[in-house]
Order: sequence, then structure tokens, then C-alpha cells
Amino acid sequence: MMASFPFDFSGAVLLPVDMQRAIDWPGRPRRGNPALDENGLRLLASWREKGLPIIHVRHDSVEAESLFRPDHPGNALRPGFEPRGGEALVVKSVSSAFIGTDLDLRLRRLGAKRVVCFGWATDMCVSTTIRTGANTGWEMVMVADACDCMELPDAIGGGIIPAGEIHRVPVATLAAEFCRVVGTGDLCDG
Repeated sequence: MMASFPFDFSGAVLLPVDMQRAIDWPGRPRRGNPALDENGLRLLASWREKGLPIIHVRHDSVEAESLFRPDHPGNALRPGFEPRGGEALVVKSVSSAFIGTDLDLRLRRLGAKRVVCFGWATDMCVSTTIRTGANTGWEMVMVADACDCMELPDAIGGGIIPAGEIHRVPVATLAAEFCRVVGTGDLCDG
């Protein structure tokens, strides 16, 4: 489902998901979208300029070896992606920002109608958050060019699946049933 334009910003809340330093930690697999930070920062700037609400999401892993665990430097939000001036922060320990958090309550208190997601990782936390949100009645929007993921081992055929392909498939499945897919320019230009 592609977005109908012009985009209706009334009741729109921006949800940056897991924009943390662990994404580029040394030794991590290759990423697929070098424009993640640029597009994410454009979205944040546009939302702030319009005075629209932003709820940041941080993953505090409970896994001892995770780079996203609270006592690891990779847990910190990336430069420029920290909450500003009263912007909310939701802390999660599973893939969905709706599970085990007060995100749903925060959205209701804001009078939200639609939740606009971007961040890390397309196929994991972004996808799970969008699916959960859609299944609980929220109008979900994904900013596909402001999402990214990493290459992964192919558990069926062997070898490595490139990050671009890992990204492309969840975007297609989410667009088919769970959300509208837009680009950064659709929300920031014009």
C-alpha cells in the first residue's frame, strides 16, 4: 500500500527505532543503506520544524553478549538521534516497541492516528514493531529509505544474503498487509 499524497500529518507520530551505536560496531556484518543516518536526521528535523511528536525507541537487550545491552557502549543512541526538548524515549527489551512498554498508552495520550517508523533493523525490530502496531489497530507507515539492516547467513542455501535483499523482502511483505511505505522525500520535501 503506497501512501496517498499529500501525506496527512495530523495525528502523525515519528518513531525512530533503535538508532544506536551498535549498528556500526567493529566486527558487525555489512549494512545495506549508507543513507540511513542522513534520511533519519532529515525526518527528525522535519518533524521538529513542524512541531510534531517524536517518540524515540531504544533497545536494551537482556542478552549477555549483545552490543545493545545497557552496560555496553553500543547501547547509546547515535549522534543526532538523542531525544531533545521533552521528546519521549521508550525502552524495550524485545523486537516490538509495543511489547512490554507504554508506547500504546503514550500514542493514545497524544491523540495519535498514524505511527511513522524508521530505523534499525528493517527485518527485525522495525518490522516487528510495524506488525504489532498494525495488529493492535494503529495506522502504520514505514519510511523505507530511512531503514537499514545487515547481511545475514543463508540458513537454507548457504552463503550470505546481501543486506539490500534482506531489506527488500520485509518492505514488500509489510506493504502488502501491515503499513503504507513512503520515502524520506515524501515526508520532507514540498
